[in-house]
Order: sequence, then structure tokens, then C-alpha cells
Amino acid sequence: MHEFAPDLFRLDGRVALVTGGAGLLGRRYCEALVQAGARVVVADLDAQRAHALASELNADHSCAAGCGLDVTDSRSVSDCVESAIAAFGRLDILVNNAALTVRGGSETPKPADYFAPFEEYSLEVWNSALQTNLTGMLLCAQAAGKQMLRQASPGGVVVNISSTYGVVAPDQRLYDGVKTPYADTGFNTPVSYAVTKTAVLGLTRYLATYWASKNIRVNALTPHGVFDNHDETFVRNFVYRSPMGRMARNDEYRGALLFLVSDASSYMTGANLIVDGGWTAW
Repeated sequence: MHEFAPDLFRLDGRVALVTGGAGLLGRRYCEALVQAGARVVVADLDAQRAHALASELNADHSCAAGCGLDVTDSRSVSDCVESAIAAFGRLDILVNNAALTVRGGSETPKPADYFAPFEEYSLEVWNSALQTNLTGMLLCAQAAGKQMLRQASPGGVVVNISSTYGVVAPDQRLYDGVKTPYADTGFNTPVSYAVTKTAVLGLTRYLATYWASKNIRVNALTPHGVFDNHDETFVRNFVYRSPMGRMARNDEYRGALLFLVSDASSYMTGANLIVDGGWTAW
């Protein structure tokens, strides 16, 4: 008899590492993984927040560990994977979620620099975004992949978090009339974010085909527009542009993530699962 359909989403006995795990979406990913039976390493640049979330997740039983992680530092990445092995003995899932942002992220370049217009965009911020959003994913995938390949039963799953702005260009009109807490700049979607999130999709396809024969699946998850106490004008502009007429809640990507990391998507690799309220449909 075939496996009961809901059981396809179970992750009992599997170990997951979530980068940027203490952030707006990262913590929801960690919660969902634990609820599905996985043991989770919460990895974040803010080590204190990572350990605090792990403690919350451990309220009922030991299922999580916290880890300070700088994804731009290969030694830090290796140490975090080693911590996962020390805590739980193996690694089956990597959620490459860490990204350089100002709003909603754990890393905070100066807003005036991060949101600067393209003509004045600094090479320093551009390089920082490349290091975190792209090179960081590569380093984490390398370290996790090595571990997945050396285990007694080689294989695993990698999910790279992209963005709708890796699929389509940002609509900068969303920011028209938006009040900003910063005196010297306004909000926008910067070139560093859009271009690196586009590159994430290329990395995903490369790794998917490279590791396909090794039983390591690699897919991308593309979220969009998560409400985080945004300015009323921004929300109004967003609602007008969105087919579903609202922003996402920060818990609305849990199902998509569980699908990608579980046996429910066992014949899926190199794909990009877009969950955007219809944003890219028109």
C-alpha cells in the first residue's frame, strides 16, 4: 500500500539547518520543520536570537539547537555544520534563507547606502549583498552537501530562498508617497537584492543537475510581500498591484517549505516554487 498522503510531509528522524533562522520568515520555517518531526539547527548571524528561538522550540522536547552563523565566512559555515552533527548526528535538509536586507533582516547596512539609487549605489554594499545572498548560499551548500554525501545513506534536500524580484523586475511605484523613518533616503528595492535573488535561481538549477545522481534534491522557494508593519501607503500600493489584494502573512510559506523538503516533492528538483499571491501572473 502507498504511504498515507499526509505522511509524505513528515520529517521524523531528519535534521535541518536553517540559515537566517531567527528572522521574520526563518523562525516560521524552523517552527514548521519541528512540527513536522524534524530536529532543527537555528543558525543566525545574531547568535543570541538563534539560541533564544532554539530554547522556545525545545519547550516540549529536545528538537532544536542554536548556532551563530556568518554565511560569508567559510570557517563559520563549517563550524555550524559540525555543530549540527555534534547535536543530532547527521544533516538531511538545508534551508538557505539568510539574506542581506535592512527591513526584516538581521544584517543592517546604513539605509542611505542600501536604498541608494542605482546611479549612486556603492560597490561596498553591492559586494556585501553578493557575499551574503549568493556566496553565502554557495558556502552553505558546499558544507551541507559534503556532509550529505558522506553519510551512510547519502542524500538530502536543499531549498534556496529567492524572491519574486528574482523572477520579475521590482515595481518601484510601490514606494510612491511612502513615509520613511530615515531622513536621508526613501524605500525601494535595491539593485543588490534583485540581482542576487535572480542569481539564486541559477545556482539552484546548477546544483540540482550537479547532484541529481547523488540523491540530493535542490529547489528554490520564491516568497513575496510579507507584512511587517509596513507604512499604510505602501500597503495600499501593494494591494492595488496584487491579484489577491493583500500582503502575505509570515506563516503562509510553511506549507510550501514542508512540501519542498519532504517526500511530497520526491520527484522535483531544479524547480522554483513561486508563492506570491499571483504577483507574477500579470
